[in-house]
Amino acid sequence: MSDVTTTDLYEVTMAMSYLREDMRAPATFSLFVRDLPPGRGFLVAAGLEPALDFLAGYRIERGDVETFAAALHRPPKDLEPLLGLAFDGEVRAVPEGHVVFPGEPLLEVTAPLPEGQLVETYLLNQLCHQTAVASKAARCVLAAAGRPVVDFSLRRTHGPGAGWQASRLGALVGFAATSNVAAAHALGLPATGTMAHSYVEAFPGEEEAFRAFARTHPGPVTFLVDTYDTDTGVRAAARVLKEIRRGPGCAIRLDSGDLGELARRARATLDTVGLADVRIVASGGLDEYAVAELVHSGAPIDVYAVGTKVGVAADAPYLDAAYKLVEYDGRPVMKLSSAKATAPGRKQVFRCPGRPDVIGLWDEDPPGGTQPLLRTVMRAGRRTGAPDRWEYARARLAHDIAALPASARRIDDPEPLHPLSSLALEDLTSRVREETESRFCPERLGVSGSGGHADRKPTSPRRRTAGGDHGPTL
Repeated sequence: MSDVTTTDLYEVTMAMSYLREDMRAPATFSLFVRDLPPGRGFLVAAGLEPALDFLAGYRIERGDVETFAAALHRPPKDLEPLLGLAFDGEVRAVPEGHVVFPGEPLLEVTAPLPEGQLVETYLLNQLCHQTAVASKAARCVLAAAGRPVVDFSLRRTHGPGAGWQASRLGALVGFAATSNVAAAHALGLPATGTMAHSYVEAFPGEEEAFRAFARTHPGPVTFLVDTYDTDTGVRAAARVLKEIRRGPGCAIRLDSGDLGELARRARATLDTVGLADVRIVASGGLDEYAVAELVHSGAPIDVYAVGTKVGVAADAPYLDAAYKLVEYDGRPVMKLSSAKATAPGRKQVFRCPGRPDVIGLWDEDPPGGTQPLLRTVMRAGRRTGAPDRWEYARARLAHDIAALPASARRIDDPEPLHPLSSLALEDLTSRVREETESRFCPERLGVSGSGGHADRKPTSPRRRTAGGDHGPTL
């Protein structure tokens, strides 16, 4: 299946109409998240790199035209105006790993209108899913408070592609390793793994299973100790570990039950027999909430393995994201729909650590002490530099997380920072709103149905760029 045809049908129908009407002037679309999911104090920008790969290779071929035609039940010749169309636009975006907040563009595309429209679905798919997973994974790292976190999510993610993404995003936010062999190899990550309960069950007893495993694997080993009775399994693992004398790096894994209490008993058993260097790995339905609870309880757990709930961002599996036209042919535009109004014009986000971000216009001077967050990453359909690396994104995230107030980093009941609007953006929004209402919503301006003019309704007070007021709804 072509990535080009991985799109919603209405993108094709709109693009065909634009081409027929010769509407090929530059258009800017802004991709942003309207509101944070419950329980989030921030988001982690992710998904840009695969999105740029998609845009760089975007070209509608003969087979794509035939697929579109079949979906529309029309002869392929009707869709031939699309043939050969390639993405040759500009992209300004927040580099992966940066912390972002509601209303802030993750990405803005400026391209001929049909091109900008056709790529909407794929871009939303990539950035929304990966930003949601990265944000949850980053919270796991925070919850672990310096203890290693590893990715066990592949088997329950929504397809192998999503599993590969989860491994990469885990590395991006600070995970120590992944169980996904393909991702570990491709990304240069440490691979990690232990054994399944089925492995232990295949042997007459736990000691036999542990000894057999150790005979096959000469390096450090990790034994799964809760197949039957956890305390008994820990003692069996301790006997085998004493016999094989593998040195540092060996571990036992707890996968069920009261992990905190079991870890305390296991630690006592291991220490008593001189195995203080044997680590305890915990797994089994963990996410940031469970990890935080175990850490706060003082559980002697050395490594946290997170899987299902993180790989699918279980408590917040989607983002309220949008991809909206904000400028066409040099004319700023906006949507006035109730509760979903957008702000017009190309934008920039200005950041100063310790202060709320300011959403402004892309060409305005940065407020004092701030730096622009969106960078030009593609011109004329080509990247402006080499592909970004997950290691660089990891460093960006560490910097941004350190600059967040503790209230936004909290696992329970976090308080996000709300970005503010620049005066230039507020002025443009007010002007475009008035122009749009005068054309399409005259009743909002106090114009009677008979054509007479009533007194103008008062406008809302200007939202300031200081003091904690929110910017415009996007």
